[in-house]
Amino acid sequence: MHVQRLRKDRGLTQKQLAVRMEKTDSWMSQVERGVQPVERMDVLQGLADALGVSVQQLRPGAPLPSDTTSNVPALVFKANDLDEARVLISGHPAVGALLGAVRQAPGKSLDQLEAAVEEMWELTHAGEFADVSARLTDLLPDLEQAVRIVDAEQSARAYLLLSRTYQALAAAFVRQDQADAAWVAADRAVWAAERSGQPLHVCASVFRMVQAFVRLRKHDQAEHAARTSIAALIELDQREGLSVEGLSVLGSLHLALALVHARVHRRSEAREEIGRARAVAQRIGEDRNDFNLEFGPTNVEIQAVSAAVDLGDAGEALDIGTAINAEALSPERQGRLYMDLGRAYAQRRSIGDAVQCLLRAEKLIPETVRTHVAARKAIRELVLLEGASTPPELMALAERADAME
Repeated sequence: MHVQRLRKDRGLTQKQLAVRMEKTDSWMSQVERGVQPVERMDVLQGLADALGVSVQQLRPGAPLPSDTTSNVPALVFKANDLDEARVLISGHPAVGALLGAVRQAPGKSLDQLEAAVEEMWELTHAGEFADVSARLTDLLPDLEQAVRIVDAEQSARAYLLLSRTYQALAAAFVRQDQADAAWVAADRAVWAAERSGQPLHVCASVFRMVQAFVRLRKHDQAEHAARTSIAALIELDQREGLSVEGLSVLGSLHLALALVHARVHRRSEAREEIGRARAVAQRIGEDRNDFNLEFGPTNVEIQAVSAAVDLGDAGEALDIGTAINAEALSPERQGRLYMDLGRAYAQRRSIGDAVQCLLRAEKLIPETVRTHVAARKAIRELVLLEGASTPPELMALAERADAME
């Protein structure tokens, strides 16, 4: 590949290209020197997009997407635990109900559906995405039908359950880096929340949409979505004071905006948003789980660690992260903390500490660690750093995560 030539032709520095790819400077340097081969189609396509060229320009002879006769080995995406859920939300979600082609009474009561939604959120927080996908197969069609046939008195409740289900699905898709599907789910969550008459749930759904935009590298859209909701919530707070639940949503959106800034290396703006989230958390005074956002003082610090790692400030991330006690939070939040600490130690080339943190994260949220792009990237870079001296536990982790693909 002629990455360096194409990069220079477009007036990009190596660091700028690395930022576009959400990769490290060292990774980009290794790619340009031919040390790090790019074999995965998703990574190859991402590199082509970042350079503004086709995959064939980047790698002459690469098969076209529709090329089924080429002798070149196919480059495929890693299997995903949410593939079944992804198929389920494709197309119109309830055309059968609209056409009258399905039964005219809910298969389950709203109480039963609410219990199923709560269970799905528990699975989402635990990172058990295969179970999320399996449960959704029956739950989502039931809810999509229910909102269309329940009586007027139950309509708002049914729409709220549907919104909460799509919010959970959006969160799960984001954590397995299926950002386009997360966008669809979050958009449907916004629609259902509005019909439920619950504006704070609309804002919570926007939070899920911001996360999807970040994963899609649509940072301008992510920033616009977050700022619009933040401005509305601040105006409401100044006029009549937000409820504790409203403060949870506001603080979470500040954290989401901090993530946006961190991903494009706006260090001062990211820290300002973390500071605003801290101020909101102090007003609340405790860790809560309103709207399944897990917002509170502890989660703010966990997000501060994540932002610092994204900004390359490993020392700051470790200073903050090693002082956090996250035992009261969900396995997902705890696991994310250890995953980010592992990434921070990797940036410091502290191989042993990095591996131990990543293994602790894997124990808590195995499916997330084995599919999350940032975690797999960190694992791969650790293996490349160690070379022939790679510890057995690190190599085993890399194999479980398919990190060397």
